[in-house]
Amino acid sequence: QVQLVESGGGLVQAGDSLRLSCAASKRTVSTYVMGWFRQPPGKDREFVGASSWNGGSISYANSVKGRFTISRDNAKNTVYLQMNSLKPEDTAVYYCAADVAHSWAVSSSSSQYEYWGQGTQVTVSS
Repeated sequence: QVQLVESGGGLVQAGDSLRLSCAASKRTVSTYVMGWFRQPPGKDREFVGASSWNGGSISYANSVKGRFTISRDNAKNTVYLQMNSLKPEDTAVYYCAADVAHSWAVSSSSSQYEYWGQGTQVTVSS
């Protein structure tokens, strides 16, 4: 079992920045693909980005490319999502997820990820 705990969400204004953190309970998460997803109000969960175990392969959704950055500190079992130039349409519950079956091949499909955090709310006002 892998437990994931997100933090760093909050209420910000358009144009502001936030950094989300995802702390994992097991050191082995450093070998997994880690992803970030979000669920806007009234909509389905959607892919934000994902990183291979060493950050060598990273993929982003087009909607956040150039504004969001994923990084990871494997020594701390933590993955980060730096969000800049936030827009009201970025308002959502943000989730991190672990794909324990893969170390390198990142996926945008939520079904690829076995473990999920509880989510953290990000609200961007206009």
